[in-house]
Amino acid sequence: MNGVMKPPLKFKVVIPARLGSTRLPGKVLRALHGRPVIAHVWDAARASGAEQVLIATDDEKVAAAAREFGGEVRMTSSSHNSGTDRVNEVARMEGWADDVIVVNLQGDEPLMPPALLRQAAALLAEDPIADLATLAHPLHSVEEFLNPNVVKVVGDRRGYALYFSRAPIPWKRDGATRDKPLLPEGLAFRHIGLYAYRTGRLAEFSALPPAPLEDCEALEQLRALANGLRIKLGFTDNPPPRGVDTEEDLAFVSAALSRR
Repeated sequence: MNGVMKPPLKFKVVIPARLGSTRLPGKVLRALHGRPVIAHVWDAARASGAEQVLIATDDEKVAAAAREFGGEVRMTSSSHNSGTDRVNEVARMEGWADDVIVVNLQGDEPLMPPALLRQAAALLAEDPIADLATLAHPLHSVEEFLNPNVVKVVGDRRGYALYFSRAPIPWKRDGATRDKPLLPEGLAFRHIGLYAYRTGRLAEFSALPPAPLEDCEALEQLRALANGLRIKLGFTDNPPPRGVDTEEDLAFVSAALSRR
């Protein structure tokens, strides 16, 4: 048998989980089929094949709830501006080597397919020059393409992200108008907010100041692109359903779990 066997994929998952939320206060602890939202996120992470799954929070209520369902918790600073910074603190706290791959799974994504966590980690493991990896899926709806809450991404022919935007990108020059927009089939992709990092690069990223593009679009990943970091893009036809940001989302997720 020819060829060299690939080493087994090794990665960790950190779930940043803060209690404060403007749109749905306390959402990670909201009841979902008799368990808190964060418990379902923990289940998804554990099913991904990760070596270790940690919940990172600055709130003792979240920590207590997590310990009750068997979650492993790390208490982090309350001063972090993003989940990425919280993940970085955990990586430093644990003393993980710079080449350890860690996946950042948001604490409000109870329906995240475990296979996508593994896919993001594998993308990074297989590309030594990538600094981080993330995922996207094709858009087939003009409504989603125009929705500023749906983040779009375009990539280059090597599979690296060129730009992320809340605007509809790329825009068809011929035939599309503001009143009659057209979906550029095969070119329009929605970004999935799931990231894999090497911990050394994660530390560098967290130390960078916010970039003007990041502030403009309110998209943290633009800080990486503005500073020349390479973001590897993976694609899937099995995107995660919506996360939990509103009461409507909570009802949707509850119904989705009932159908499983």
